[in-house]
Amino acid sequence: MSQSAPQSMAKDKNKKAWLIPVLCLIAGGGLIGISTNLAKFAGEVGLTPLAFLFWSITGAALILFSYALFRHELPPLSKSTLSYYLVAALVSVAGSNLIFFSAIPHVGASFVALIISLPPLLTYLAAIILRIERFNKLRALGVVAALVGAGVLAARKFAAPDASVFWIGLALCGPVLLAIGNIYRTLYWPDNLSPSALAPGMLIAASVLLGLFSILPNYSLAVPLAEMLPLGLIAVQAFVFAGQFLLLFLLQKTGGPVLLSLLGSVGAVVGVPVAIFLQGESPPEGLFLCASLIALGVVLVTYGGVKMAASNQQTR
Repeated sequence: MSQSAPQSMAKDKNKKAWLIPVLCLIAGGGLIGISTNLAKFAGEVGLTPLAFLFWSITGAALILFSYALFRHELPPLSKSTLSYYLVAALVSVAGSNLIFFSAIPHVGASFVALIISLPPLLTYLAAIILRIERFNKLRALGVVAALVGAGVLAARKFAAPDASVFWIGLALCGPVLLAIGNIYRTLYWPDNLSPSALAPGMLIAASVLLGLFSILPNYSLAVPLAEMLPLGLIAVQAFVFAGQFLLLFLLQKTGGPVLLSLLGSVGAVVGVPVAIFLQGESPPEGLFLCASLIALGVVLVTYGGVKMAASNQQTR
C-alpha cells in the first residue's frame, strides 16, 4: 500500500503535465480558426485589414500587459529582448497576419485556414536545411505529402475562373513567415522568461510595426464609427489574439515543438467548417483530397518527431 500511493501520485502528476499542453493546443488552435473567420467578417462591416489588425493587436497587447502586470512578470527591456520582440513580432504577428487578413477577402477564409496548417511542415524542412534537426524518412515523407496537398490546392485555386494570382501567391507567403518565426523563437527564446512576459512584449512590438506601416499612402487605421459593430468586432478579436498568443507561448514552453506544430491543424479543423457552413463560402475545389494529404503530412511529421524523441530518451 505504501508503494502504490507514490505511484498513484506520479500518474496523476503525469496526467496533469499532459493535460495543460493539450488544453492549450485545443483552445489555441480553435482561436486561430475563429480569427480567420472574424477577419473576413471585418471586411464586410467596412474595416480595412490593417485597421482591424492594428487595433485588435493593440487591444490584445493591453490585455496581456495588464495580465503580466498582475502577475508581476512585465516584459523585460534589454538589447537582446527588444530584438527578440521586434523580429518575432514582424514574422509571427504583423507580417503574417497582415498577409492573411488582406488575402481573406480575395481567396476566402477556408483557404487561409487550411494553409495555416503548413508552417510546422515548412519549419521541419528549414530545420533540416539549417541542420537543427536530423533527417528522418517518416517526417520527410510527411513534408512531401503535405506540400503535394498544398500544391494541388494552390493549383486548383489558380485554375479557378475568378482566381487572383497575386492574392493566392501572397497568401502562400504567410505560412513561410510563420515557419521562420517558429525557427527564430526556438533558437533565440530568452533565458528564464515566462510566456506571460514574452507575449505582451511581442504584441506591443507588433502594434508599433503596424502603426509605422500606416504611414504609407492608402493605408489607414480609421475605424467606421457610424455603428458599434466594428468596435465590437475589434474588441472580440483583441481577446481572441490575447488568448491565442498567450497560449502559443505557453504551449511552446509546456508541450514542446511536437504539440506546438499541431496548432495550425486544429485551427484548420475549426476554421474551414465555420467558413463553409456559417459564412456560406464555397469549399475550395479538391478540398477533401488536399486536406487529407496535409493531414497525413502533419500526422507523419508529428509521429516521426515523437519516435525520435523517444529514441533520444532511450539512448540517454
